[in-house]
Amino acid sequence: MTRSPLLAPSLLSADIMNMERSISSLEGQHDWLHVDVMDGCFVPNITFGPAFVRGLRMRYPDETLDVHLMVEHPDRLLDDFLEAGADILTVHVEADRHVHRTLSRIRESGAKAGLSLNPGTSVELLRPLLPFVDLILVMSVNPGFGGQKFIGTVMEKTTTLCRWRSAGHFSYLVEMDGGIGRENAADVAKGGCDVLVMGSAVFGAPNPADMLKAVRSDLVEVMPRV
Repeated sequence: MTRSPLLAPSLLSADIMNMERSISSLEGQHDWLHVDVMDGCFVPNITFGPAFVRGLRMRYPDETLDVHLMVEHPDRLLDDFLEAGADILTVHVEADRHVHRTLSRIRESGAKAGLSLNPGTSVELLRPLLPFVDLILVMSVNPGFGGQKFIGTVMEKTTTLCRWRSAGHFSYLVEMDGGIGRENAADVAKGGCDVLVMGSAVFGAPNPADMLKAVRSDLVEVMPRV
């Protein structure tokens, strides 16, 4: 078999006025749905709230909802998003003064706890928190808007995170979000990422399902066989 990364289309790049049609256009070729929550403070944009996640959960009960909180003081919103149906809830290390407590609350709810960092943030900040996370989301653009150019230097972070995971016998997944398309997805995967978030590359394609199939085919070709 082939170890191939999971593909998580970002609904930030979907047609917000035709969300159901956008999700249907994936034709089940995805693994997770990625939901970017922005508060207009931590990042300049404002996007989805708990009601949107609740609607997704009701309409798509079997989907894995990967919810990324790009908000200040995420602890105040945890219960709302967990009750709405988030399977994975990721917070930013830069936005939370009590990260360990926040991660523990997420795990105690039964959801997976994720921790994210911006391109300019040192990966060393995450090291003491590795035993408490199920997923680490490496931002490969400055967060806030879709369609930005990939920042290649962040790949050094994935290399470090994979090394720490192996040395510490951790099981967290490494996810990357920002500027990922078919032209660089294979390189990102070879760099150690387990989950690829893709937005405009998928929903901006003439046929999103065909794009996901093509990317998955590319990944199978380059990933090691286990």
